[in-house]
Amino acid sequence: MKRKLSITAALVCSLAICIAAVFAGLNGKWSGKITTPDGQEITLTYNIKVDGEKLTGTGESNGNTVNIDEGSLKGDDFTFKVTNTDGVVIPHSGRYYAQGDSVSMNIDYNGTKFHTTLKRDSK
Repeated sequence: MKRKLSITAALVCSLAICIAAVFAGLNGKWSGKITTPDGQEITLTYNIKVDGEKLTGTGESNGNTVNIDEGSLKGDDFTFKVTNTDGVVIPHSGRYYAQGDSVSMNIDYNGTKFHTTLKRDSK
């Protein structure tokens, strides 16, 4: 009897964790890196908030924080823009992968294309 109760409790806890992960979706803190053409590695961090199909939040790199603008989410695909401290508008597009808990993202910085994979930041 105790064994059945323990197994049932473990299954319920596992189900609760899976449901929480699904509902967390793209919301949260994500981090990754890009490498510039001159070999410099830059860490990127995004704090993303989703409300229906609207995506907002902030992005951070090199100690500078910028707002996410014009963000939208359709299914697993998303787009948004950030404007850096020099006034350059930087389009982002990507896809959220719930099973791997990762984000594949493309960034267009003045015509230079970057691709990165972001991982959920648990800090």
